[in-house]
Amino acid sequence: MAAAAAEEIRGTAHGTAPVPLSVLDLVTVGAGRTATDALRTSVDIARLAENRGYHRYWVAEHHSMPGVASSSPAVILAHLAAHTGRIRLGSGGVMLPNHAPLVIAEQFGTLEAMAPGRVDLGLGRAPGTDGATAAALRRTDRLNEGADDFPQQLAELIRFLDDDFPDGHPYRRIHAVPGPVQATSPGGVQSPHRPPVWLLGSSGFSARLAGTLGLPFAFAHHFSAQNTVPALDLYRESFRPSAVLDAPYALIGVAALATDDEKEARRQVLAAALNMVRLRTGRPGLVPTPEEAEAYDFSPMEREFVASWNANVIHGTADEVRSGLDDLQKRTGADELMLTANAHGGDVRLRSYELIADAYGLPAPA
Repeated sequence: MAAAAAEEIRGTAHGTAPVPLSVLDLVTVGAGRTATDALRTSVDIARLAENRGYHRYWVAEHHSMPGVASSSPAVILAHLAAHTGRIRLGSGGVMLPNHAPLVIAEQFGTLEAMAPGRVDLGLGRAPGTDGATAAALRRTDRLNEGADDFPQQLAELIRFLDDDFPDGHPYRRIHAVPGPVQATSPGGVQSPHRPPVWLLGSSGFSARLAGTLGLPFAFAHHFSAQNTVPALDLYRESFRPSAVLDAPYALIGVAALATDDEKEARRQVLAAALNMVRLRTGRPGLVPTPEEAEAYDFSPMEREFVASWNANVIHGTADEVRSGLDDLQKRTGADELMLTANAHGGDVRLRSYELIADAYGLPAPA
């Protein structure tokens, strides 16, 4: 069982890449573009990623952000499953406290039935939005309770995925369908796969929990770089072998943008940084164009934020990005790098993944 589970988790590095490379998609919507445009770009990137040997493609749950059209990961993943055939697809992540565990088990059981053996279930405990929106999602203003209950919610979700509540449990006769219960029904045949569960985090809480449970761990380096090494150290120190993994496996999300020339990379990341300035100051909107960002009058405090933010975005030519990714992997010991390209235009994001694939000599397009 451990070997089969680990096989669906651990990837294979291609070309000269030091570890497997994957994609994290925020389904960003630029000014002058629509959510339809953004979702079409996601299909294009997923197809390119599959064609060039990227290992997995995850989408992240966000809410009430005009520039991020990924509020419904399961829906997007179903769409991507219909347009791909091999690449692993998953959530990076679904915010567990926003949902009933049974609902997530049903959604991802359905995705597993659509794309057998290539679905990942990444889970986070943050709301993926502001407090007021989280309250609207959960129909309660007791938000701390959701985070504090995360280990219990996680255990319940895994029970639903495995259909193994013990006798006497109030949920013993409740089954997530599609799921294992179908194999125990008369004439039933069930897929041997079930989505591997990953824990996501930007601090030590999920790192320790993932290690204790022997689960794979994904760290949000792209927005919490100062915590990356301590969290990965904590994960490895806490790790206990399980039926899922016999050794730790950690990926990190990395903001990376490659362009054909260095100047264009600086223009693009400035626009993405302006988008973050607006989000952090309560003014979320569409991702601005590079021209808008160049004309924007940044305050001294905003300039300081932009410099700090962009210091953790690996950007430039393909060779510069490759060098930055190699250095980051050596420094963190990450088992996998999951790249997120934030830019105004979908064509720029698509080109970035293509350039990085070329720089590492990933498989040539079919």
